[in-house]
Amino acid sequence: MSTTVSSRRIEPTDDQRIVTLKVNGVERRGIAEPRMLLVDFLRHELDLTGTHVGCEHGVCGACTVRMNGEVVRSCIMLAVQAEGAEIETVEGLATNGKLHPIQEAFREKHGLQCGFCTPGMLLAAQTLLEENPNPTEPEIREYLSGNICRCTGYVGIVAAVKHAAEQQSQA
Repeated sequence: MSTTVSSRRIEPTDDQRIVTLKVNGVERRGIAEPRMLLVDFLRHELDLTGTHVGCEHGVCGACTVRMNGEVVRSCIMLAVQAEGAEIETVEGLATNGKLHPIQEAFREKHGLQCGFCTPGMLLAAQTLLEENPNPTEPEIREYLSGNICRCTGYVGIVAAVKHAAEQQSQA
């Protein structure tokens, strides 16, 4: 069996699998060994490096992606487990060169800091605002508590999520 990904012909060996995902609205395929983590598959097989690898134990949230609309830790999930799923990564937030309102709010309210945790924070914030369009500050802090910012500057991040919620309510 063979398939083509980005004009690159791929053929798995006996101990590899072809994994097909819909990533940011586009069907993508790549080869994964059964033990390959989803984050490594996204970064190394599909060249989507926006998802970061932090603790590699599912604790810090740097590897957060959305799978079928739910927040998941891609560092504790195998790529083969995601076969057929719809995955959203930070690369899918902006459209046609325009930042997503949550990205814009992070930029405006200084929620970016060093930026390492930002992709996971953005996807978690997106999910929060879909579930609760008008969260309180304690609700934002609780929801984002699974995403660790090593800069320890949550004030800007929380302000950004509040600002994004306000902007969305006025749209």
